[in-house]
Amino acid sequence: MASLCFAPSVLSCKIKPPITGFRKQRLSLFVCRAASLTFRDLDADDFRHPLDRQNTLLLRAIPGLNDIGKALLGTVSEQIMLLENIGTSVLVSENQLPELHYLMVEAARILNIEAPDLYIRQSPVPNAYTLAVSGKKPFVVVHTSLVELLSQKELQAVLAHELGHLKCDHGVWLTFANILTLGAYTVPGVGSLIAQRLEEQLLRWLRAAELTCDRAALLVAQDPKVVVSVLMKLAGGCPSLSEQLNVDAFLEQARSYDKASSSPVGWYIRNAQTRQLSHPLPVLRAREIDEWSRSQEYRSLLQRAIQVNSVQKV
Repeated sequence: MASLCFAPSVLSCKIKPPITGFRKQRLSLFVCRAASLTFRDLDADDFRHPLDRQNTLLLRAIPGLNDIGKALLGTVSEQIMLLENIGTSVLVSENQLPELHYLMVEAARILNIEAPDLYIRQSPVPNAYTLAVSGKKPFVVVHTSLVELLSQKELQAVLAHELGHLKCDHGVWLTFANILTLGAYTVPGVGSLIAQRLEEQLLRWLRAAELTCDRAALLVAQDPKVVVSVLMKLAGGCPSLSEQLNVDAFLEQARSYDKASSSPVGWYIRNAQTRQLSHPLPVLRAREIDEWSRSQEYRSLLQRAIQVNSVQKV
């Protein structure tokens, strides 16, 4: 795969045997970081996907959307979501899962954004999500099964993806969309009026927002194979198979999907596959990020970045 390759943001220079993922016990040693690029003046529009920009404008143009959102996105709903995550997860900090804490802080520094709170939640479903509650510090939740599935660099790419939602002000929109979609079917007299129009538009916006956040992941990972590897593992990976997975083969699979769906019938089937999804298909996301990694837009961003060396004790 043709790509711009930079030194990974993490190098192993531990005194004791290196950690593989986060399943080994914590080592209270210095972790030496390679020189990584950071984006001091990075603006969300510098990497926002065109479909994200387009669908955000369409969403904001829907009459009465803000008023409906205020009615559904009330204090009680927000508080329930907040307390649910605080009460059933582990809050990451310098003294609690410090390696994860450092990965989040470093990713936030690279993207020039304040690091949100990070929670780890026990779940067999590999997932991560961001919640932004009015008047509260936003937070990211990562499931334990995702931590087990990914390497350290891949996990940081996931954290960067979630930071992308906050950098682009997706956080509030994500919370709004989730509650609005649910409320559209539970508020008497409202569901039949807005559900058909809003659900499709909201899901279209969510899919476009994911493409933007994959770009944020690449800006932090600075290696497209890391981001594509995350998508590949989410599509069909497990810890016992991770060493056998091949990123280049997955990208070839993505290209074959494009060819298979290029006919009129294929185009129809492809739209039917994705219409009700909140995320684009993994192969499509892989192809998108691979293409962007070779674009002039991405090259220009890297040229604007500056190198930072750091050593962190964990």
